[in-house]
Amino acid sequence: MITPPPGTTIAPFAGTWPRIHDSAFIAPGCRIIGNVEIGPDASIWYNCVIRGDANRIVIGARTNIQDGSVIHCDAPKPKRPDGIPTIIGDDVLIGHMAMVHGTVLEDRSFVGIGAITMDGCHMESDSMLAAGAMLTPGKRIPSRQLWGGRPATFMRELGDAHLADMQMGVQGYVMNARAHMASLAEAGLGPSED
Repeated sequence: MITPPPGTTIAPFAGTWPRIHDSAFIAPGCRIIGNVEIGPDASIWYNCVIRGDANRIVIGARTNIQDGSVIHCDAPKPKRPDGIPTIIGDDVLIGHMAMVHGTVLEDRSFVGIGAITMDGCHMESDSMLAAGAMLTPGKRIPSRQLWGGRPATFMRELGDAHLADMQMGVQGYVMNARAHMASLAEAGLGPSED
């Protein structure tokens, strides 16, 4: 079993432990609780909270969740007996201090710095929520659209060059995560084998 870096909590809730791929980077200071699945080459940066207590959370391959972000889900309620899990696809960028709650983020979507998604939201592939925006409950951002503001509304279509830049950002974070893992291991602060 992999032991988390110092200052990191990886803990069960109601008997369910997080399932984290061996190649994922979990930075010191993170709190990952309960029914959480993290895919290969994903990176969870410093001081993020991912709390799978009320429902499940899935984070796909090469997705990065940047420093200080909070990922949660919605519990079952009388009108929604299954609640709302948070499902995050592959190659997703989630900016610093974002909050994602009971939301589906399809592959290659982008949540900007300090943005918020609320219960029942859905971002299609190659869509973007601008920095500081708030996507109110139940809203859907179609593929290749940028939404911004509070509450968020459509701003413009995303061109091929912008989508290519987003994917360069994904690859950059995969490489940066590997550099951080190596640096922490060199300093004796990386994960260790039990």
